[in-house]
This record gives sequence, C-alpha cells and structure tokens, in this order.
Amino acid sequence: MENNLIQIGKSSKSASRRLATADATTIDTALKNIANSISDRAVEIIEANQTDINAAMNLNSDDHVIDRLLLNKDRIHKMCQGVLSISKLPSPIGIEYESKVLDNGIKLSQRSVPLGVIGVIYESRPNVTVDISALCLKSNNAVILRGGKESINSNICLTGIIRDCLLTTDLPELSVQLITETDRKMIDKLLKMDEYIDFLIPRGGSELVKKVSTESLIPTVVGGIGVCHTFVDETADLNMANKIILNAKTQRPSVCNALDTVLIHSQTAPKFLPILLENFSDQKVEMRCDTRTLSIIGNTQNPLIKKASEADFRTEFLSLTAAIKIVDSLEDAIEHINENGFGHSEAIITDDLSSAKKFVDEIDASAVFVNASTRFNDGGEFGLGAEVAISTGKTHARGPMGLKSLTSYKWVAVGSGQIRPD
Repeated sequence: MENNLIQIGKSSKSASRRLATADATTIDTALKNIANSISDRAVEIIEANQTDINAAMNLNSDDHVIDRLLLNKDRIHKMCQGVLSISKLPSPIGIEYESKVLDNGIKLSQRSVPLGVIGVIYESRPNVTVDISALCLKSNNAVILRGGKESINSNICLTGIIRDCLLTTDLPELSVQLITETDRKMIDKLLKMDEYIDFLIPRGGSELVKKVSTESLIPTVVGGIGVCHTFVDETADLNMANKIILNAKTQRPSVCNALDTVLIHSQTAPKFLPILLENFSDQKVEMRCDTRTLSIIGNTQNPLIKKASEADFRTEFLSLTAAIKIVDSLEDAIEHINENGFGHSEAIITDDLSSAKKFVDEIDASAVFVNASTRFNDGGEFGLGAEVAISTGKTHARGPMGLKSLTSYKWVAVGSGQIRPD
C-alpha cells in the first residue's frame, strides 16, 4: 500500500516536469476532449455514481451526504460546461511581470510557473474530481486526488475518462492520478509526501481541514468550512431580504456557501420575522431561534421552530436548518459574525450605503456580499471557471482558488556578462 503511494508520487513528479512545458493549445484541446468525453459517457458515469449512492443509502447516510454525492444529467452537463469555460481562459503560465532593468544592465523579471504536483484530499462530491483536474491541467500542474470512499466508483470512472483524453493529446497520462485505496491511513502517509507533492489542498469538514493543517509536512491551504451569515439591516428592503435569504438557505443547503445564521436588526424584526418564518416553514427549514426571536413570534405549535443553543450560532448545518438571532445594531452584527464565523461568506441586506461600507470594511471573510446571496462565493460564479477550494486563510490565496492560485513564479535575470563585484 505504501509502496504504491510512493510510486504515485514519483510518477506524478515526473509527469509534472513534462506538463510544465506543455503548450497552452495542447492543454486546451485536452480539456475540450475531456468535456466532450464526459458528456458522451454520461450513462457510464451515472451507473458508477448509482453504485456509490446505493452504498451510501445502505449506510443510512444523511441527506446532505447523498446530495453532495449525486451526479445526474444536469450536474454532468454543468461539469462539462465548467471544463469548457476553463479551456477558454488565458493560460496563467509564462506571464512576465515586475520587469525592470537594474543599474548594472541586467533585465530582471518575474515569470509565472506551475506549482508542480498538487495533492487534493476531498469528500463526497465527485464533480470536484473534474473541476480540480481541469484547473490543474490548465495551470500545467500534475494532481494526485484522494476522494472519499463514498464516491470511489464515480471517481474511478471520471479519472479514467480524463486519462483517456490525455493520451489522445500526447500529454502525460499520469498528470492526473487517483488514490483508489480508501483506508484513511493513506491520508496520514499522504501528509508526509513532501518529497513529491508541492502543495496540498483539503476540501471537507472541520475534522479533515484541522488534521491537514496541523499534521502536513507539505504547504497547505485552510478553508472549506463555512458558517455563513446574512444580516438584515434596519433599512433593508424586506422583499429583497426574503428572496436572498431563501436562495442562500434553500437553493442547495448542503454546500459550504449556504446560509447558516440569519441576523436581524431589532427595528426590522417585528416586520420581517413573520415573512421569514412563513417562507422558511413552506420550505421545511428548521429554525433555531434565540430568546428575543421567540418572544416576538409568541406561542406557536410549528414543529420547525426550536430554541437555539449557543452552539447553533457556530454550526455549519449543511441541511435545511438555520439559526436566527436579533441584534440591536450594525456593530453588534459585525461583532457576532467576526466572533462566530469562519471567514467564509458573509452578507448584509441594506439600503444604507454607509452601513454597507462599514460592513464590507470590518467583516473578516474571504467574500463579503451586499444585497446578494452568499451562494455566489464560487469559482464558476466569479468567472474563474471553477475552483480547487475556497480558502479562508490569508496567505497565498483567499476565497475561490482558481488558476492564478495554482501558480508560483521564478525570477529571471538576463545579463550580458555582468559579474558581482566584491
């Protein structure tokens, strides 16, 4: 098992050296072939995915796990469109910047280069296999994928299709490799492969992210955990607020940029709460309400309304559940978000430009939205084609990590015989 992993590392490193000098046209051709092949082989993909779905259902997995795992015709079509979008983006490699001529006549510049071999550990969502592979190829990086055991059949099928396309375009087949051994001990070994892997990305729950960030010998990125808030200010358009909150909570509740906590200004709460509660009830959203919210609602027999615990305001629900809290000011909302959020996606609904500016300036998050849904914190929506992760850290990359986040640079110095004097 360990020897196989080392062999994957060695072959990925070798593939990355060839891929680093591949021209952009060849890579774009490969990406278009990948998109077409995924579309043509949709039935095969859905059959493999159904095997994973059946296994998850037999284990009585939560609904949000099933949803993240599912591939259907619509999601496969979106995967293909994402790959095609990436193929149309300009290559991030070989770009010169910071160019200048030194006093000694040497022309000095920085040139963007691939990171090399990228390792990605992720859970559930097999579409991530395609998104990450496409972004890594477009940025001339090799990738080692370690998906969760719950999606192993889907991932084997998808990576097989990708590698078939690499062969037909004369790119190294082993530029994309999948670790098929599902034993979690493989993660421990992967974290120590700094000889072969240049950058490591975890995509999953807090347990995985914490493990990678504390135990990895490889440079890594922190992110993916989102306790996302929307604050309804006292000047908010209530129809707009209702529409945005419903979208952020119910459009796809199992993803990291879905809404978790609604904060409502105390001056707005008596008018807005009845609207919100009615619509949340219609959508079967369980509401964890603070004491002030419950006092405004009054006695109700609605089984979806429950008293919130303190832990509810620091919980990423990944389901049709939301915490609701009343605050007395914009400052209180900002303080609550900065204390209880994870720096992922935060939003304010307001008609006051000064409130919007203060919120944007003072909220510490990778993406801040004014009068828009947190669901837009996404590489595709931001025009990046897709993302390898959403980083909540503050070094190297923050927010959706697209092509630029998968590059480094080298200094290039061009002289005419200069030597450094003593």
